[in-house]
Amino acid sequence: MVPDWKLIRRSSSAPRWICNEYAGRGMRKARTRTGVVHALKAVFSALIKDAFLLYDAFYFLDNSLQCAIISNRLRHKHFLYLNRARAISEMECIMTVREQQILKWIQENPLISQEQLARKAGITRSSVGVHISHLMKKGYIAGKGYVVKSGTYVAVVGGVNVDIGGMPYAPLVAQDSNPGTVTTSLGGVGHNIARNLALLGMDVQFFTAFGDDDYAARIESACTSAGIDISHALRVKNAATSLYLFISDSDGDMACAVSDMDICEHITSDYLAAHMPLLNNAQLVVIDTNVPQKSLEYLARHCTAPLFADPVSVAKAPRLRKILPRITTLKPNRMEAELLSGCTITGKKSLFAAADALLAHGVQRVFISLGKDGVLAADSTQKLVIPCCPAKVANVTGSGDAFMAALAYAQVHGAGLEETARMAHAAAAIAAESAQTINLSLSAEKMMARMKRTKRGGT
Repeated sequence: MVPDWKLIRRSSSAPRWICNEYAGRGMRKARTRTGVVHALKAVFSALIKDAFLLYDAFYFLDNSLQCAIISNRLRHKHFLYLNRARAISEMECIMTVREQQILKWIQENPLISQEQLARKAGITRSSVGVHISHLMKKGYIAGKGYVVKSGTYVAVVGGVNVDIGGMPYAPLVAQDSNPGTVTTSLGGVGHNIARNLALLGMDVQFFTAFGDDDYAARIESACTSAGIDISHALRVKNAATSLYLFISDSDGDMACAVSDMDICEHITSDYLAAHMPLLNNAQLVVIDTNVPQKSLEYLARHCTAPLFADPVSVAKAPRLRKILPRITTLKPNRMEAELLSGCTITGKKSLFAAADALLAHGVQRVFISLGKDGVLAADSTQKLVIPCCPAKVANVTGSGDAFMAALAYAQVHGAGLEETARMAHAAAAIAAESAQTINLSLSAEKMMARMKRTKRGGT
């Protein structure tokens, strides 16, 4: 069968209309498996050029075959077509857009009634009941009373910005113009951690704030494409998205940076309170200190999920002082550890003393980054200095964010202290091998392989 191309309209504004139209007309002509597959290819060859992501699942039926395209699973312009049995199996656990919408409202307000849900969705109460029944069958709601099952996602509360970075071809010369390269990419500690978590295969809910400028549109598009849920992010009208300007030396080490993160002041206690059910339902919550201190303190008082904290910088690390007893895992560098512990680190003994001081404040796990000397991993039972993984360094700017993402990944997977540190070092090494802040080749498989190879003494 040759697809009827006249039925395909290249329009990113109405992908559902295209698929429904094609399903309603062209598919009636497709009576063979090959015909259906050709039709699907035709639809998506047109759509992918203008609509890189579709946000729904469409079903194509004929007399003998049920095909499903799960659009949220599209990666690298690939599509998925399934036979009837496999399609049904997949859809047993995948929510429709309406079900996602209803579950989101239930998570935000577990006491919401079906009448309220019906008004929000613009549908009848009986239809709401059907959707809730499906959510129960798929395992997203346990029993009556909207008992939402524990989330399978990690929440990140922090900043997102546009990174503008420069690296000279030769050793950096101060107070002079240095020939080199300038790159622009998305960054921000919170965003980078969320992005690395997504690369490691984790489901991520990102709570942040950005402006209403062109940069904001880029952030929304990039996060959605990366599989990061930013549906709860705050878009501030008449405000500029954060910018981060950094200069690296010719070896890839950061020489200096300037950060404009004022928009993060909009991540208020009220904003967090409105999303507390989602935060409490997360497997853990990663926070960075671009978030205002009062908001961090509110989060520490009300969030029941484990908190993982990145101090970000010496200037912002003090925001964590009052909430140290609530932090499950803390990842400071040497200077941040000195500031938070009150101990000057001059050698191994004082390093261990700084870790002991942080643990005494109530932190359960501490990972003090020592740069090229590795990391001190400490908890109430042991302290270990773990060396770095060998890497062909191109840019270390994003290594710390990959390290933190791996710490969260390890927690979710029940890793011990040493294994956690080695995982984090492996992720950081992979991140450092990219000229970009985030190495898109990072994956859980590559991280584990690098860790095992390093333990055996390889590179």
